[in-house]
Amino acid sequence: MGWWEAVILGLVQGLTEFLPISSSAHIRVIGALLPHGEDPGAAFTAIIQIGTEAAVILYFWKDIVRIIAAWFRALLDREAGGWKARTLGAADPDARMGWWVILGSFPIVILGVLLKDTIETTLRNLYITAFVLAGFAIVLWIADRIGEKRRNLDDITVKDAILLGFAQAMALIPGVSRSGGTITMGLFLGMTREAAARISFLLAIPAVLGSGFFELFTEWDTLGEAGSPSFLNTAIATVVSFGVGYAVIVWFLRLISHHSYTPFVLYRIGASGAIIGLLAAGAISAT
Repeated sequence: MGWWEAVILGLVQGLTEFLPISSSAHIRVIGALLPHGEDPGAAFTAIIQIGTEAAVILYFWKDIVRIIAAWFRALLDREAGGWKARTLGAADPDARMGWWVILGSFPIVILGVLLKDTIETTLRNLYITAFVLAGFAIVLWIADRIGEKRRNLDDITVKDAILLGFAQAMALIPGVSRSGGTITMGLFLGMTREAAARISFLLAIPAVLGSGFFELFTEWDTLGEAGSPSFLNTAIATVVSFGVGYAVIVWFLRLISHHSYTPFVLYRIGASGAIIGLLAAGAISAT
Protein backbone atom coordinates (compact mmCIF):
# COMPACT_ATOMS: atom_id res chain seq x y z
CA MET A 1 0.00 0.00 0.00
CA GLY A 2 1.33 3.41 -0.98
CA TRP A 3 0.98 6.53 1.13
CA TRP A 4 -1.53 8.06 -1.28
CA GLU A 5 -3.66 4.92 -1.03
CA ALA A 6 -3.60 5.38 2.74
CA VAL A 7 -4.82 8.96 2.23
CA ILE A 8 -7.72 7.70 0.11
CA LEU A 9 -8.70 5.09 2.68
CA GLY A 10 -8.49 7.67 5.45
CA LEU A 11 -10.69 9.98 3.39
CA VAL A 12 -13.21 7.17 2.84
CA GLN A 13 -13.19 6.32 6.55
CA GLY A 14 -13.78 9.92 7.56
CA LEU A 15 -16.59 10.40 5.04
CA THR A 16 -18.47 7.21 5.89
CA GLU A 17 -17.96 6.46 9.61
CA PHE A 18 -20.78 8.64 10.90
CA LEU A 19 -23.19 8.21 8.01
CA PRO A 20 -25.51 5.16 8.09
CA ILE A 21 -23.79 3.59 5.08
CA SER A 22 -21.08 1.38 6.69
CA SER A 23 -17.49 2.61 6.72
CA SER A 24 -16.12 -0.95 7.01
CA ALA A 25 -17.92 -1.97 3.80
CA HIS A 26 -16.46 1.01 1.94
CA ILE A 27 -12.95 0.38 3.23
CA ARG A 28 -13.29 -3.28 2.24
CA VAL A 29 -14.38 -2.48 -1.34
CA ILE A 30 -12.25 0.61 -2.01
CA GLY A 31 -9.18 -1.19 -0.68
CA ALA A 32 -9.71 -3.99 -3.18
CA LEU A 33 -10.07 -1.49 -6.05
CA LEU A 34 -6.83 0.38 -5.30
CA PRO A 35 -3.61 -0.62 -7.09
CA HIS A 36 -2.43 -2.79 -4.20
CA GLY A 37 -5.69 -4.68 -4.77
CA GLU A 38 -6.15 -6.23 -1.34
CA ASP A 39 -8.56 -6.08 1.55
CA PRO A 40 -6.83 -3.75 4.08
CA GLY A 41 -8.03 -6.10 6.80
CA ALA A 42 -10.15 -5.83 9.91
CA ALA A 43 -7.20 -4.67 12.02
CA PHE A 44 -6.37 -1.73 9.71
CA THR A 45 -10.06 -0.80 9.55
CA ALA A 46 -10.43 -0.84 13.35
CA ILE A 47 -7.24 1.13 13.97
CA ILE A 48 -8.00 4.00 11.59
CA GLN A 49 -11.41 4.34 13.27
CA ILE A 50 -9.48 5.76 16.23
CA GLY A 51 -9.07 8.89 14.11
CA THR A 52 -12.77 9.36 13.47
CA GLU A 53 -13.58 8.62 17.11
CA ALA A 54 -11.09 11.27 18.18
CA ALA A 55 -13.17 13.67 16.06
CA VAL A 56 -16.28 12.62 18.05
CA ILE A 57 -14.48 13.27 21.33
CA LEU A 58 -13.39 16.72 20.14
CA TYR A 59 -16.86 17.66 18.88
CA PHE A 60 -18.73 16.38 21.95
CA TRP A 61 -15.99 17.29 24.44
CA LYS A 62 -18.18 19.48 26.67
CA ASP A 63 -20.97 16.89 26.68
CA ILE A 64 -18.55 14.07 27.50
CA VAL A 65 -16.95 15.97 30.39
CA ARG A 66 -20.38 16.88 31.76
CA ILE A 67 -21.62 13.26 31.52
CA ILE A 68 -18.51 11.83 33.21
CA ALA A 69 -18.65 14.43 36.01
CA ALA A 70 -22.36 13.80 36.63
CA TRP A 71 -21.82 10.03 36.59
CA PHE A 72 -19.15 10.23 39.30
CA ARG A 73 -21.19 12.70 41.39
CA ALA A 74 -24.23 10.41 41.35
CA LEU A 75 -22.16 7.32 42.10
CA LEU A 76 -20.40 8.90 45.07
CA ASP A 77 -23.40 10.75 46.49
CA ARG A 78 -24.15 8.81 49.69
CA GLU A 79 -27.10 11.06 50.48
CA ALA A 80 -28.89 10.13 47.27
CA GLY A 81 -30.23 6.89 48.74
CA GLY A 82 -29.67 3.29 47.71
CA TRP A 83 -27.56 2.02 44.83
CA LYS A 84 -30.49 2.31 42.41
CA ALA A 85 -30.80 6.02 43.13
CA ARG A 86 -27.08 6.48 42.57
CA THR A 87 -26.86 4.40 39.38
CA LEU A 88 -29.51 3.54 36.79
CA GLY A 89 -32.13 5.62 38.55
CA ALA A 90 -29.98 8.71 38.99
CA ALA A 91 -31.99 11.94 38.92
CA ASP A 92 -29.43 13.69 36.72
CA PRO A 93 -30.00 12.75 33.02
CA ASP A 94 -26.27 13.16 32.35
CA ALA A 95 -25.48 10.60 35.05
CA ARG A 96 -27.99 8.21 33.52
CA MET A 97 -26.43 8.75 30.10
CA GLY A 98 -23.11 7.60 31.52
CA TRP A 99 -24.76 4.34 32.56
CA TRP A 100 -26.53 3.96 29.22
CA VAL A 101 -23.21 4.22 27.37
CA ILE A 102 -21.66 1.61 29.69
CA LEU A 103 -24.61 -0.78 29.35
CA GLY A 104 -24.87 -0.28 25.61
CA SER A 105 -21.18 -1.06 25.12
CA PHE A 106 -21.31 -4.58 26.55
CA PRO A 107 -22.93 -6.35 23.55
CA ILE A 108 -20.39 -5.23 20.96
CA VAL A 109 -17.45 -5.87 23.29
CA ILE A 110 -18.58 -9.39 24.21
CA LEU A 111 -19.62 -10.39 20.69
CA GLY A 112 -16.53 -8.75 19.20
CA VAL A 113 -14.24 -10.90 21.34
CA LEU A 114 -16.23 -14.12 20.90
CA LEU A 115 -16.59 -13.75 17.13
CA LYS A 116 -13.21 -12.14 16.36
CA ASP A 117 -12.03 -14.85 13.94
CA THR A 118 -15.36 -14.96 12.10
CA ILE A 119 -15.48 -11.16 11.83
CA GLU A 120 -11.99 -11.05 10.31
CA THR A 121 -12.67 -13.85 7.79
CA THR A 122 -16.15 -15.14 6.92
CA LEU A 123 -18.10 -11.93 7.55
CA ARG A 124 -15.82 -9.95 5.23
CA ASN A 125 -17.18 -11.83 2.20
CA LEU A 126 -18.43 -9.16 -0.20
CA TYR A 127 -21.57 -11.08 -1.10
CA ILE A 128 -22.57 -10.85 2.55
CA THR A 129 -21.65 -7.16 2.57
CA ALA A 130 -23.78 -6.43 -0.50
CA PHE A 131 -26.77 -8.30 0.91
CA VAL A 132 -26.51 -6.59 4.28
CA LEU A 133 -26.15 -3.12 2.74
CA ALA A 134 -29.43 -3.50 0.86
CA GLY A 135 -31.28 -5.39 3.59
CA PHE A 136 -30.54 -2.91 6.34
CA ALA A 137 -31.29 -0.01 3.99
CA ILE A 138 -34.88 -1.22 3.91
CA VAL A 139 -34.93 -1.60 7.71
CA LEU A 140 -33.62 1.97 8.12
CA TRP A 141 -36.26 3.28 5.71
CA ILE A 142 -39.06 1.53 7.64
CA ALA A 143 -37.75 2.87 10.97
CA ASP A 144 -37.57 6.40 9.57
CA ARG A 145 -41.11 6.15 8.25
CA ILE A 146 -42.88 4.64 11.26
CA GLY A 147 -40.81 6.04 14.15
CA GLU A 148 -42.72 8.57 16.25
CA LYS A 149 -39.68 10.88 16.57
CA ARG A 150 -40.80 12.34 19.88
CA ARG A 151 -38.29 11.05 22.41
CA ASN A 152 -35.03 12.80 23.31
CA LEU A 153 -31.89 11.57 25.05
CA ASP A 154 -33.35 12.30 28.50
CA ASP A 155 -36.11 9.75 27.83
CA ILE A 156 -33.81 6.74 27.36
CA THR A 157 -34.40 3.79 29.71
CA VAL A 158 -32.39 0.70 30.69
CA LYS A 159 -34.24 -1.35 28.09
CA ASP A 160 -33.50 1.24 25.39
CA ALA A 161 -29.79 1.27 26.25
CA ILE A 162 -29.55 -2.53 25.95
CA LEU A 163 -31.46 -2.60 22.64
CA LEU A 164 -29.28 0.21 21.25
CA GLY A 165 -26.21 -1.74 22.34
CA PHE A 166 -27.28 -4.87 20.47
CA ALA A 167 -28.14 -2.77 17.42
CA GLN A 168 -24.65 -1.29 17.49
CA ALA A 169 -23.17 -4.78 17.78
CA MET A 170 -24.74 -5.69 14.43
CA ALA A 171 -22.08 -3.46 12.88
CA LEU A 172 -19.57 -6.26 13.45
CA ILE A 173 -20.92 -7.42 10.09
CA PRO A 174 -19.49 -5.14 7.36
CA GLY A 175 -22.41 -3.48 5.61
CA VAL A 176 -24.65 -2.92 8.63
CA SER A 177 -23.03 0.36 9.77
CA ARG A 178 -22.39 1.14 13.41
CA SER A 179 -24.21 4.46 13.26
CA GLY A 180 -26.86 2.99 10.95
CA GLY A 181 -27.69 0.15 13.32
CA THR A 182 -27.91 2.42 16.37
CA ILE A 183 -29.85 5.14 14.53
CA THR A 184 -32.31 2.59 13.16
CA MET A 185 -33.00 1.19 16.63
CA GLY A 186 -33.31 4.71 18.02
CA LEU A 187 -35.94 5.54 15.40
CA PHE A 188 -37.85 2.34 16.17
CA LEU A 189 -37.80 3.39 19.83
CA GLY A 190 -39.45 6.69 18.93
CA MET A 191 -36.40 8.93 19.17
CA THR A 192 -35.97 12.05 17.06
CA ARG A 193 -33.54 11.79 14.15
CA GLU A 194 -31.01 14.06 15.88
CA ALA A 195 -31.29 12.25 19.22
CA ALA A 196 -30.79 8.89 17.51
CA ALA A 197 -27.69 10.23 15.77
CA ARG A 198 -26.26 11.75 18.94
CA ILE A 199 -26.66 8.56 20.98
CA SER A 200 -25.00 6.63 18.15
CA PHE A 201 -21.97 8.94 18.40
CA LEU A 202 -21.73 8.72 22.20
CA LEU A 203 -22.33 4.97 22.32
CA ALA A 204 -19.60 4.35 19.76
CA ILE A 205 -16.82 6.02 21.76
CA PRO A 206 -15.86 3.14 24.11
CA ALA A 207 -16.62 0.47 21.50
CA VAL A 208 -14.58 1.99 18.68
CA LEU A 209 -11.67 3.12 20.83
CA GLY A 210 -11.60 -0.26 22.59
CA SER A 211 -11.62 -2.16 19.29
CA GLY A 212 -9.06 0.15 17.70
CA PHE A 213 -6.53 0.01 20.52
CA PHE A 214 -7.08 -3.72 20.98
CA GLU A 215 -6.21 -4.32 17.32
CA LEU A 216 -3.31 -1.87 17.53
CA PHE A 217 -1.71 -3.72 20.44
CA THR A 218 -2.48 -7.27 19.30
CA GLU A 219 -1.57 -6.69 15.65
CA TRP A 220 1.42 -4.40 16.28
CA ASP A 221 3.97 -6.90 15.01
CA THR A 222 2.03 -7.72 11.83
CA LEU A 223 1.71 -4.07 10.79
CA GLY A 224 5.37 -4.02 9.87
CA GLU A 225 5.33 -7.25 7.87
CA ALA A 226 5.59 -7.39 4.09
CA GLY A 227 2.20 -7.01 2.44
CA SER A 228 0.69 -5.27 5.47
CA PRO A 229 -0.51 -1.62 5.40
CA SER A 230 2.61 -0.64 7.47
CA PHE A 231 2.84 1.61 10.52
CA LEU A 232 3.24 4.81 8.50
CA ASN A 233 0.30 4.22 6.17
CA THR A 234 -1.96 3.23 9.05
CA ALA A 235 -1.00 6.45 10.84
CA ILE A 236 -1.60 8.53 7.70
CA ALA A 237 -5.07 7.05 7.20
CA THR A 238 -5.90 7.62 10.86
CA VAL A 239 -4.93 11.31 10.78
CA VAL A 240 -6.82 11.95 7.54
CA SER A 241 -9.93 10.21 8.92
CA PHE A 242 -9.83 12.50 11.96
CA GLY A 243 -9.89 15.74 9.97
CA VAL A 244 -12.52 14.61 7.48
CA GLY A 245 -14.61 12.93 10.17
CA TYR A 246 -14.95 16.12 12.21
CA ALA A 247 -16.30 18.02 9.21
CA VAL A 248 -18.78 15.22 8.48
CA ILE A 249 -20.15 15.28 12.05
CA VAL A 250 -20.96 18.99 11.75
CA TRP A 251 -22.61 18.54 8.34
CA PHE A 252 -24.52 15.37 9.24
CA LEU A 253 -26.15 16.73 12.41
CA ARG A 254 -27.31 19.82 10.50
CA LEU A 255 -28.65 17.70 7.64
CA ILE A 256 -30.78 15.29 9.67
CA SER A 257 -32.37 18.08 11.68
CA HIS A 258 -34.24 19.04 8.51
CA HIS A 259 -34.23 15.96 6.26
CA SER A 260 -35.03 12.23 6.36
CA TYR A 261 -32.61 9.33 5.97
CA THR A 262 -34.02 8.42 2.53
CA PRO A 263 -30.92 9.59 0.58
CA PHE A 264 -28.77 7.21 2.63
CA VAL A 265 -31.26 4.38 2.05
CA LEU A 266 -31.04 4.90 -1.70
CA TYR A 267 -27.26 5.16 -1.55
CA ARG A 268 -26.97 1.86 0.34
CA ILE A 269 -29.11 0.07 -2.24
CA GLY A 270 -27.05 1.58 -5.05
CA ALA A 271 -23.79 0.61 -3.33
CA SER A 272 -25.07 -2.94 -2.91
CA GLY A 273 -25.84 -3.16 -6.62
CA ALA A 274 -22.42 -1.74 -7.48
CA ILE A 275 -20.66 -4.37 -5.36
CA ILE A 276 -22.66 -7.17 -7.03
CA GLY A 277 -21.74 -5.70 -10.42
CA LEU A 278 -18.04 -5.56 -9.58
CA LEU A 279 -18.11 -9.13 -8.30
CA ALA A 280 -19.94 -10.35 -11.42
CA ALA A 281 -17.44 -8.56 -13.66
CA GLY A 282 -14.51 -10.08 -11.79
CA ALA A 283 -13.17 -6.65 -10.86
CA ILE A 284 -12.92 -7.64 -7.20
CA SER A 285 -12.88 -10.90 -5.27
CA ALA A 286 -15.55 -11.75 -2.73
CA THR A 287 -13.00 -13.04 -0.21
